[in-house]
Formats: sequence, C-alpha cells, structure tokens
Amino acid sequence: MENSKIDSKTKKHLLNFQKAELTEHMIYKRLADSTKDTKNKKVLESIANEELKHHDFWKSYTNEDVKPNYIKVLFYFILSKILGLTFSLKLMENGEERAQISYEDISSVVPEAKQIEEEEDKHERELLGMIEEERLNYVGSIVLGLNDALVELTGALAGLTFALQNGIIIATSGLITGIAASLSMAASEYLSKRAENDERALKSAAYTGIAYIITVFFLILPYLLMPNNYFLSLIITLLTAVIIILIFNFYISVAKDLSFKSRFLEMAGISLGVAGLTFFIGFLVRITLGVSI
Repeated sequence: MENSKIDSKTKKHLLNFQKAELTEHMIYKRLADSTKDTKNKKVLESIANEELKHHDFWKSYTNEDVKPNYIKVLFYFILSKILGLTFSLKLMENGEERAQISYEDISSVVPEAKQIEEEEDKHERELLGMIEEERLNYVGSIVLGLNDALVELTGALAGLTFALQNGIIIATSGLITGIAASLSMAASEYLSKRAENDERALKSAAYTGIAYIITVFFLILPYLLMPNNYFLSLIITLLTAVIIILIFNFYISVAKDLSFKSRFLEMAGISLGVAGLTFFIGFLVRITLGVSI
C-alpha cells in the first residue's frame, strides 16, 4: 500500500473506520459466544468474521493498532439481552456514524472503499435478516393486546373521567375493565389461533394478555398517584398512551424494517380519537343521567 499518499486527515478517518470495525467485531463475537441457538450463532460468527476482515483491510493502510470501544461493546451486549438481538443489532447498524466523510469520498485514496461500503449495506443486512427470535414471531399478538388496550382503555378512562370525576373510582373501574378485557382478548387470540391449527396458540394468547395488562397498568397509574386531580390524570394518561405507541412503533420499525411515521400516526390517531369521542359521551351521560359522585 502506498501509505505516503494518505494525509493526516484521511488517516484519522481510516483509523475511525478501523476502530468501528473492531468494535463491531467484538460485539458480534461476544453475542455469538453467548447465544445458544446454533443458527443464530453461525450468523453472528459470520458477521463477526466480516467485521474483522474489514478491520484488517483498514489496518493495511494505517499500519497502526487500535482499541475497540469497550463501552459500546458492553452497551449493545446488555441491550440485546433486554430488547433482543435483532432490534439491538439493527439499531447499531442504522445508527453507525463512521465519520463525517463517506467511503466514496476517500475512494480516490482507497479504491476498495466503495466495495467495503456495499458489503456493509447489503451483506450484513442480509445476514441480520437470517437471525430468528421468538419474540418477533409474536409481534401480531403483541400488537393486538397493545392496540386494544390503548384504544379501549384510553376511551373508557376518558369517558369515566367526565362521568364519575373521582380518581379512585375511575382507577378501580379501569382496572376491573382492563383485567376482564385482557383475559377476554387472550382467550379470543387462543381460540383464533387454535381454529387455524397454530401450535403456538397458547403462547400467542399469553403475549396478547400480557401486553394488554401491562398497558392497563401504565394507563391507570396516574389516577392512583393523583386521585384528586382526575383531569390532570387523564392528560397524563393520554401522554402515556402516546409514549407507549411511540416506543413500541420505534421498536417494531427498527426490528422489522417498517415505516415508523405512518404506523405511529395511525395508532396514535385512533387511540386519541376514541378517547376524545368517549370523553364527549361521558359528558352526555353525566348531563343526561345526572350522575354525581
């Protein structure tokens, strides 16, 4: 390699590339070593070897050793254990900032840079798509429980807030409604999957029910913490619903390569729209029936 042609600024970029590749090599290698699934282990080892090959390529130009970012290695290792391999690794690949210079910008000095970029963008994504995770097989069931709880309970709490105007009674009513609805949704999901002869019917039902009940807990929590400020509790509940929708759709958009904006706006629009409608219904019920607590 004619390294004499590389100026100090370009070399700094190459060292950044080299460090990034070594860091990702260690992330994939550590995950491969800790993964029991044989197929996933092979995929992770393959990507780890690819990253190491890229590191060695950049080193042939820099002729220097670099140290990996150990904090980043630890962060993505822990994140993968909490939120799963697919989400964590795709988040890492999507958020990679090699430097404020693209591979193409240095192709005049490093002709093979464009090829490295193509491998980064295509080959690794293809391999990541081969990773299998149980939780991603039940996304539909989780969406069912989550979306149903958000739509039904935000609507119910909005209506109850105006009709009852008592934080403890609203929370109690919401909790009873939520638990009953979660069991109903889980049972419906089980029967639906059984009708399709799906062997995963029980797990699908469990994911639906758990997603529902967790959502219920977060939505009624403001009423339990601030029983006397029921209108403020409603506002916080609606904000909580939006945050839940935002976090969930971000997770799914990264893990499954789906559009975030359209899914988030649709889900948030439906939940808040139903809440607004039932709040108005609660107003009518209170006026018409003369409910006073």
